[in-house]
Amino acid sequence: MSQLKLSSWVSSDQPFHIPNHLFIQRHSKLFQSNTSHPSKLSNFRTINCSLCDIRERIASVTNTQKITEAMKLVAAAKVRRAQEAVVNSRPFSESLIDVLYSINQQAQLEDIDTPLTNVRPVKKVALVVITGERGLCGGFNKFVLRKAEARIAELKSLGLDYTVISVGKKGNSYFVKRPSVSVDRFIEGEGFPTAKDSQVIADEVFSLFVSEEVDKVELLYTKFVSLIKSNPVIHTLLPLSAKGEIRDENGNSVDASEDEFFRLTSKEGKLAVERDKSVGTSEGFLPNMEFEQDPAQILDALMPLYMNNQILRALQESLASELAARMNAMSNATDNAIDLKKSLSTVYNRERQSKITNDILEIVAGAEALLYS
Repeated sequence: MSQLKLSSWVSSDQPFHIPNHLFIQRHSKLFQSNTSHPSKLSNFRTINCSLCDIRERIASVTNTQKITEAMKLVAAAKVRRAQEAVVNSRPFSESLIDVLYSINQQAQLEDIDTPLTNVRPVKKVALVVITGERGLCGGFNKFVLRKAEARIAELKSLGLDYTVISVGKKGNSYFVKRPSVSVDRFIEGEGFPTAKDSQVIADEVFSLFVSEEVDKVELLYTKFVSLIKSNPVIHTLLPLSAKGEIRDENGNSVDASEDEFFRLTSKEGKLAVERDKSVGTSEGFLPNMEFEQDPAQILDALMPLYMNNQILRALQESLASELAARMNAMSNATDNAIDLKKSLSTVYNRERQSKITNDILEIVAGAEALLYS
């Protein structure tokens, strides 16, 4: 800058100092265009704060990034164990269903009736809603609760009564705030589910069904598909019936249309097992196999085991889905924190550069003014 231009600029009436926030506002588009990967969190136009405030915000975002990254690593370590539990439990569940299929087939031929296979006109349905114990897992709890609300609305439209057995702290807090929803019991669990945890739910379901307080029991939980995918599903737990559908007093079907898991049904007059695509088929028992005990006694012994196993499997599937959802949510939160920190650092550096430039101009202008005074 020449001396003539500098002296004329100093002697002018216009102020030469540009406020920092105005400088950033004029160059906000330049900041965004210089970044190779623009972040959704950096679409702010102005920052009306000092350099100290920006430094504190960067430090706060950095601490948040460390926390979310640590939670991601913890969830990743736990989800592996939960995934192995889900995969290892499936062969036993399939074999148990095959045993029940063969025994129940023999029982139907001998016209043997057991309480848990007794089908009656449905007046009331029990919904076992399984949610997570903690938050920070994206839309995991929201999706399963939304599924429960949709199923409750569907039952109301059919003119059926219902009751809810809530499993999980998040579901408990959700239903407590909604007195209009009929809840029979609140159940909480800690850590990885065990047979003891599932037995508590199975005892409650058994007492409701055998006492004829409810005519049908459904499990509503999140099915684990993969680390990036999980689906809330409805599984008819009771009754196990040789009839194709469970109906109300008016003959209307009350089965959920998206009931994915296996259910004992009848096809062409014979008992069969419907399975989803992920469950493999098996050869079953030989046709000439004989049972030493009465089939009714075997069914009475296996049905509680079946209930406990199915509930435990639902708890394991739900936990694996929750941990996978938390791992993905914390991964996204960490990425967002990194992007936000980059955006704040860019704004901080440009504002600091602007402040230094203004200070230099003030010094040079003052020196020029003294030189020509």
